[in-house]
Amino acid sequence: MSETIYILPATDSNRQAIINLLQGAKLPVDDLPVELNNFFVACVNEVVVGAAGIELYETYGLLRSLVVNGNCRNLSVAAKLVEAVERKAVELRLAGIYLLTETAQGYFEKKGYTVINRGAVPLAVKQSSEFSHVCPVTAVVMRKDIALQ
Repeated sequence: MSETIYILPATDSNRQAIINLLQGAKLPVDDLPVELNNFFVACVNEVVVGAAGIELYETYGLLRSLVVNGNCRNLSVAAKLVEAVERKAVELRLAGIYLLTETAQGYFEKKGYTVINRGAVPLAVKQSSEFSHVCPVTAVVMRKDIALQ
């Protein structure tokens, strides 16, 4: 695939494509926010091939729903989506980004995220649906501090 990958803010018209990608990857969709503010999509030829979002909790962000179509793996789609989320975190002047993962710890470590204890997560983030009931307690918790520019 040599087509250009575009990273764009998600819109309501992208909702079903994001849900389809998440379901295809066996990721949760029930708690996908009604408003897709702070979500991004990766598009090739106007087709959504990836998505990621950041939910806001006080001065922290929760990276969630990072998903890439299997046919587009190894094209840096996930990296571009994570970069978009991190730029948004800087723009919003967040102190840090948290995430939960069951399968991508090594990937996120390469992106500068570190494994932390659940007890170190701010209460506001712990009360998110991701932490409170969507992801299992066995999921790895990671954090990345945001260097404000």
